[in-house]
Amino acid sequence: MKKLAWSLLIGCMVLLLSACGETTKEEATNDLKDKVEDVEAYKATAKMVFETGEEPQEYDVEVWYSKPNFYRVHLKHAEEKQSQMIIRNDEGVFVLTPALNKSFRFQSDWPANGSQAYLIESLVKDISEDDKAKFTEKDGEYVFESATRYKHQHMFPMQEVKFNKKTLTPSSVKVKDADGNVKISLTFTDVNMDASFEKSDFNLEKNMMSAQLEVPVLGDGAEGENNFEVLYPTEELEGTTMHDEQEVEIEGGKRVIMTFNGEKNYTLIQEKLEAAPVMLTTTDAPGEVVDLGFAVGSMTEQSVEWSFNGVDYMLASNDLTQEELVSVARSVQGTMIK
Repeated sequence: MKKLAWSLLIGCMVLLLSACGETTKEEATNDLKDKVEDVEAYKATAKMVFETGEEPQEYDVEVWYSKPNFYRVHLKHAEEKQSQMIIRNDEGVFVLTPALNKSFRFQSDWPANGSQAYLIESLVKDISEDDKAKFTEKDGEYVFESATRYKHQHMFPMQEVKFNKKTLTPSSVKVKDADGNVKISLTFTDVNMDASFEKSDFNLEKNMMSAQLEVPVLGDGAEGENNFEVLYPTEELEGTTMHDEQEVEIEGGKRVIMTFNGEKNYTLIQEKLEAAPVMLTTTDAPGEVVDLGFAVGSMTEQSVEWSFNGVDYMLASNDLTQEELVSVARSVQGTMIK
């Protein structure tokens, strides 16, 4: 009887210790929420790859955050001389294109208006707001599978997010389409949750100047900068084909206008100047910030505007839905040809 009693006691202790070592989804989520609420500032770097076109687009991402709502997100293309920056400060939300020496100002609640795969607090919000999120613990990491909060959620409805169990910092993110294919992947290379910043670190002009030291301004003599490679959308809309393409000389540059006719009519305009303005130009954007993968742009109900590799693009239509506008815009990429 004593042996049986000891066996039962030892068995109960093993079960108790085992249970104590397991973290529940609720505990892990609460720990992450507490971590985010306590942090005053952080700095993170990551490698980000977009699989939304025929060729993967790889970016280096640097994120600065200072409580309560100052942000600086620097996106640098790994191969092209392409750099963009999103800044939020007391003056608003700005998307900067250093090569063109210009910025768009948005009246926006970004980044609270949807998922942002490179922002820690956004990832934690995605997880905490999804009651059906799946949770596992593996190899010293918390692994969550949750719904996203993208405006056009059906394009990228799910994601897998991994956090280091000890530091509670993200290690990787995989954003998936409805078929489970990974379309956006991030690998965090460094996360410092004890960073500190000055208010001036989020100044528009200061950041534009520092970014231009890395990416030449259009007209500064960069090799091949005046080559205007006309790009074409690879997204095929049923019943819609290219109707016309016109090249127009404009003051200080060139413009290409493409019209697509059929069941869904739309126009794609590409414009390149020989030189960027000497002074920083800031334009009020009528729409919302939209992430196209290879670029960050401005989106309204009937148009998308963005810049890539020194070229300005505008896609406009009365027939396309916002989802279709984003899908077509995403397909106008790098080395795509007609």
